[in-house]
Amino acid sequence: MSETRAITVVRPPRTWTSIGGGSVRVSDVLRVVVLVGGALACLVPLMWMFLGSFKSPTELAQRPPSFLPESWAPDNYIEALSRFNFVQYLTNSAIVTMAATALTLAINAMAAYALAKYNFRGKTFLFLLTLATIMIPLQVILIPVYQVVASLGLVDTLWGLIIPAAATPTGVFLLRQYMLSIPDELIEAARVDGSGEFRTFVQIVLPLCKPALAVVAIFSVMWRWSDFLWPLVIAQSESVYTLPVALARFNAELTVPFNLILAMGMVSTIPVLIIFLIFQRQIATGIANTGIK
Repeated sequence: MSETRAITVVRPPRTWTSIGGGSVRVSDVLRVVVLVGGALACLVPLMWMFLGSFKSPTELAQRPPSFLPESWAPDNYIEALSRFNFVQYLTNSAIVTMAATALTLAINAMAAYALAKYNFRGKTFLFLLTLATIMIPLQVILIPVYQVVASLGLVDTLWGLIIPAAATPTGVFLLRQYMLSIPDELIEAARVDGSGEFRTFVQIVLPLCKPALAVVAIFSVMWRWSDFLWPLVIAQSESVYTLPVALARFNAELTVPFNLILAMGMVSTIPVLIIFLIFQRQIATGIANTGIK
C-alpha cells in the first residue's frame, strides 16, 4: 500500500539582496523605519524650540510659520538671562533638584533594604501598599500635603519644595527588586564579622546597588527639574520660583515674549538632556538588572 505523507513547506524569511551580496530582512528594514520615525517625532519639538529661540517675535507670529529663522537672533538668550532673573530661577531649580535627589536616594535605599532583607510581620502588605501609592495622582493628595507643609511653616520656602517629594514608591520598588539579587549570605557574613547594621548597609549593600542607585538618581533629577504643579502651589514669591514656574508666570503677561520663553526653555532643557545622554547606558543597565534574583 502506498502511504500518503503530508509535506510541510517552510519558506525562508523574505529578504532583499544588497549591493555587496548580503541579504537584508524586510522586518529589519521596517523596524529601522519605525524607530527612526519615532526618534524624529521626539526630536521635532526640541528642534522647533531650538530654532524658535533664535527668531524674532514678528517671525514667530507670522503665518504660515517658517522652520528655519530668516534672521538669527542670538540676543534672545542674553536678554532672557538679564530680563527675567534667570540665574535665580536656575539656582533654585538646581538646589531643589540636588537636595531632593539626595534625600530620595537615602530614604528610598533604607526603605528598600528593610523590605528586601528584613523579615517582619506585614512586610508583604507594606510593600504592596507602597506600590499602590503609585496609582494615586498628586492632584488627589495635593490639599492634605499642602496642609501638612503649611502647618510646618514651609510654604514659600525651598524646603517645602524638597521634602514632600523625597520618598518615591517607584524608587523603593526599583531598589528593593535590585537588593533581592544580593545574596543573604554576604550580609550574614558581615554580621558574623562584627559589622553593625548601618555599616553593613553603607559599606556592603550600597556599593553593590550602584546601577540601581544611578537609575533612581537620574529619574529623580529629571522629575524634580521639570516638576511644575507642586512648585506652582508652594512657591508664592519670585525668589522661590523654579524654572517651570517662572516660564508659566511669563505666559500670563499681557505681551508674551515667546522668543525669550523659548530661549529660557532651551537653556533649562540642556542640563537634563546632557545628563540623559551621559548616563543612558546606566539607565538601561539598571532597569535590565532590576528584578534579577
